[in-house]
Amino acid sequence: MRLASLVFTATIFLLSFLIGGNSIAGAAEEQVCDVGADYSLGFEDYSEAIRRHIQVLNEHPDNALAHYHLGFALGMAGNRMAEVREYQRAEALGLASWDLFLNIGLAQLENGDLDAATDSLRRAVLFGENHSESHFNLALVDERRGMLADAEHEIRASLLLNPEQPDARNQLGVIYAQEGKTAHASLVWHELMHDVPDYEPARANLRILGSPNKVATGETTAVDLPPAAVVKAIVGEH
Repeated sequence: MRLASLVFTATIFLLSFLIGGNSIAGAAEEQVCDVGADYSLGFEDYSEAIRRHIQVLNEHPDNALAHYHLGFALGMAGNRMAEVREYQRAEALGLASWDLFLNIGLAQLENGDLDAATDSLRRAVLFGENHSESHFNLALVDERRGMLADAEHEIRASLLLNPEQPDARNQLGVIYAQEGKTAHASLVWHELMHDVPDYEPARANLRILGSPNKVATGETTAVDLPPAAVVKAIVGEH
């Protein structure tokens, strides 16, 4: 049975960075960024964060971390092309971290470049194989491209690292359904409803599973997490 559409997981984890101290030039792994600039970013004052990070880069144009932070601020302000540009400058200056490649991939995904997003998210997995977010987001892109076996592999890897993710569990059901494994999909969604009764996507997908002529629209979109929440998520994990 082919399903016209399913309610997709409505979350992509957009990760940021740890806030550092004074701006310096030098090797990427030794760099920190300006406290005032990152203070503005932490309080989601993106126009001020952009202004301050540009000032930092005027004095220290080879500060990879400042390029990374500027890119994040630009992306949060809606300038995805400039966001990717700054991330790539950070990479060219020697910054290599799983969350950088994750953010590059998510920005490329927002720009509709699935091939580039796939490459970047594969690098996020390479550098952050122990982070469930890397596998989760690569699974979403693989699913969009119709690479269902790869998507199933990555979503399972994400769930092995963090079994309680309702979004990842729902996405596994979506992948199963698209593969024609409707019994598996039904089981995943029933278990998810039992464990998280108010998780509506699982309930909606079960309705769709029983009614192949019905269409439920749902696009996977990026949800921007505030930097404070991000710091709690990744502190000490680099």
